[in-house]
Amino acid sequence: MSWDEWEQIKADVAANEPTRVQLNQAPSDGGNSGAAASGDLKSNRKTWVRVGEGVTDLKGGVGKALTKLADGQAGLGDTTGSVSAAAQKELYDSWKKYVSDVRGRCEALGGLLQKTGHDLSKSDEEALADLKKLQVKYGDTEPVGGQSKER
Repeated sequence: MSWDEWEQIKADVAANEPTRVQLNQAPSDGGNSGAAASGDLKSNRKTWVRVGEGVTDLKGGVGKALTKLADGQAGLGDTTGSVSAAAQKELYDSWKKYVSDVRGRCEALGGLLQKTGHDLSKSDEEALADLKKLQVKYGDTEPVGGQSKER
């Protein structure tokens, strides 16, 4: 683009009134008027329920992984006197808890999404509060891998 064209575009824009932008959202005053009140805002119950079921179904696969993890640990026996066996047991216990928590999180979050889809009666604030409760309950732990312990 030549500089002359650029200058002409800037002059044309300056000569006109500023372009107004329309955002399709609720009014910034926090009220319940506008798009939501006019019926323009849509939510699909089936989609919420289907997503919730999908997240809940994840717990089955996680449960299978938990079973395989336990099967791999079977037969370890007494870890006394073996540093590597003790380390393996410690790692197993850590992963067992973590994977169990992931399974619980899938179940809890999936149930919350399904419930939201079934009734759609909660406000955004109530749904957010429920999600924050899950974050507190299933907060991720600090990573521990690769850190040596004083022994």
